[in-house]
Amino acid sequence: MSTAPSRSFGSVGVAMVTPFTPQGELDIPAAQALALSLVEDGADMILLSGTTGEAPTTHLPEKQALIREVKDALAGRAMIVAGAGSNDTAHAVRNGVGSQEAGAQGLLINAPYYNRPSQEGVYQHIMAVVEATDLPVMIYDIPGRTGVRITDETLARLAEHPRVKAVKDATGDVEQGFARMEATGLEFYSGDDGLNFAWLAHGASGVVSVVAHADAHSWRTMIEEVDAGDLPGARAVAQRMRPLVKAMMGGGQGAVMAKEALLLQGRLPHADLRLPLVRAQAEEVAALRKTLEELRLL
Repeated sequence: MSTAPSRSFGSVGVAMVTPFTPQGELDIPAAQALALSLVEDGADMILLSGTTGEAPTTHLPEKQALIREVKDALAGRAMIVAGAGSNDTAHAVRNGVGSQEAGAQGLLINAPYYNRPSQEGVYQHIMAVVEATDLPVMIYDIPGRTGVRITDETLARLAEHPRVKAVKDATGDVEQGFARMEATGLEFYSGDDGLNFAWLAHGASGVVSVVAHADAHSWRTMIEEVDAGDLPGARAVAQRMRPLVKAMMGGGQGAVMAKEALLLQGRLPHADLRLPLVRAQAEEVAALRKTLEELRLL
C-alpha cells in the first residue's frame, strides 16, 4: 500500500553543478547533457543556481541562459527550479523575477547570509521574493551557511502564503523538522544526503541531493521503498550509500566533489570551478574513485 506524501517539487531533486569550460565560461552543452543524464538516472527535479551550482559566482544572464537551455533539453521530463538566494533583497528579487522570465517552474529561497538579520528581516526578505513572482516556492533553511536559522515562528508565518509549498531542510535536526512539518503542513525535503533516510522515514516528500549526481537511481529506489512501506529495504539502500555520502560530503565541498565524481564517470568533460572554489586534493579524488569503483558506479 502506497503512503506517498504530496510532492510539489518531485521526489528526487538534484542540486545540479554548473559546468564551466577551462576558460571559465558557462558550458551550456555540458549542462544540457548532464541534466539529461540525471533525469535518466532517476531525478525528476533539477535545481539550477543553488549553492552547488556556484550561484554566488554566476550572474543573472548566465543563470537565465542555464534555465532556458536546460529546460529546452529536458522538454518537460523534470521540473526546473532556480535558486534565487542573495543577502541583498533587491538582488534576490531580480534573481527570482529573472528566473521566472527564463522559464523556471519554481524557486528556492534561503535566508540572507552573512548579514545576520532579525527574524522580521528574514521574513520580509523571503516574502519580497515570494511576492515578486507567480512561482511555487521552496524555503531553504541552512543555518550553517547563512549564519541565521529560520525559526519555527517565522516558518509558520511564511507557510501562510499560498505559493510557499515546501522546505529544503539542512539544519541537521530531523526531530524538529518533523514537528515543523506537522505544524505548518508544508512539504519537507531533505537537504542533507546523510539524513535522507531519516527524513523520508519521518514523512518527508523527497530529497534535494548533491550525491545524486553520482547515483540518483539509488535515492529513487529508497523513496519508492519508503512509499511502499518497506523501511528495511530503504534502510539497506541508505547503508549502501553511506560510503558515497562520506566520500562526496564528508570533508570536501559539495560542488567540488560532485564535479570530480562526474568527471570520473565520464559525464562531465571538465571539473573546472570559479574561484574561490578550487579542485579537490589528489587524495580526496583517489578516495572518491575507490568508493565509486566499490559501488560499481564507474
